Amino acid sequence: MKIKNLLLILLSICIVGLIGYRIMVNSKQNEMANQRGMAPKMPNQVNAVVLQPIKFANELTISGTIDANEQIELRSEVSGVVQGIYFKEGSFVSKGQTLVKVNDIELRAQLSQAKTQLTLATENERRAKLLLQKEAISQEEYDVAFAEKQSTQANTQLIQAQIAKTSIVAPFSGKIGLRSISPGSYVTPTTLIAKLVNNSQVKITFSIPEKYSNLIKSNTELTFTTTGSKETFSGKVYAIEPAVEQTTRTIQIRALAENKDEKLIPGTFANIILPLEDITDALLVPTEAIIPIQNGKKVFISEKGMAKEVVIETGTRTEKEILVTDGLKAGDTVITSGIMSLKNGAPLKITVTKK
Repeated sequence: MKIKNLLLILLSICIVGLIGYRIMVNSKQNEMANQRGMAPKMPNQVNAVVLQPIKFANELTISGTIDANEQIELRSEVSGVVQGIYFKEGSFVSKGQTLVKVNDIELRAQLSQAKTQLTLATENERRAKLLLQKEAISQEEYDVAFAEKQSTQANTQLIQAQIAKTSIVAPFSGKIGLRSISPGSYVTPTTLIAKLVNNSQVKITFSIPEKYSNLIKSNTELTFTTTGSKETFSGKVYAIEPAVEQTTRTIQIRALAENKDEKLIPGTFANIILPLEDITDALLVPTEAIIPIQNGKKVFISEKGMAKEVVIETGTRTEKEILVTDGLKAGDTVITSGIMSLKNGAPLKITVTKK
């Protein structure tokens, strides 16, 4: 019995000792953790640039489309058999030149009949007028004769207009494309005959963000290049859409460029450089310093040796830099490296680099 009691006492002493040991270990761990938390944070080693205002030729680099100055699809207004084709594919044609003739033999027969009826109606109206003056007929009878004359005359003019439509003429001077008909083909108003293009001048159509709309005026000169060519061409703005496109928040602009050597082909893309205005105190930030965020952009600057997050507004982008229009000022130190791991208030060790 005494041995059993002794064993219980020893077991109790072991349990109490184990509990005390764990309490002491936990206390030392908490103390060490507190000491680590109080230790000074190591500064982040980063590169930075100091913003200095410079003179900047502000310009937009955008894409556009080259269109012919004038371009149409030639079609016949009347249905019929093609009697003659008077152009060569790929040749230059002049304004007013007859290109295609549709057979009009039936229309000419109708015209001959209508002219005969017009002659008879005219004579009847003349006689009715003489009889009316002699009061041999009533005013109503004369009016019937006069109306018959007018109706026949209108019918004659209608047939003449239909005959005129059988001759398809060039509405402007230009180069005609490949034809899709042959002599003897039956054409309708839906039949494509060929395409006629005037590309002695070309139109360059492009869009710019609405925030630049007040900076572009008529007669603004621009330069552009095309895919596959290193030659630079020039043009001049001649038309600006009066309203902003709501879905894209852009405004459409059209410029005109000379194309006497026909080096510019309608339908190709143009890489356009559009001058805006010269800024005497522009602030340019390296692109690697910009962090995209929802609905905008931000950068980190150094303030009293600590990182500070700043939301900015930007303008034109060059190859290596972005124009900052709001959020920064001259003399700010902008962080350019390690920005993805920075937080507000983080200590910094800065190496200033020259732009």
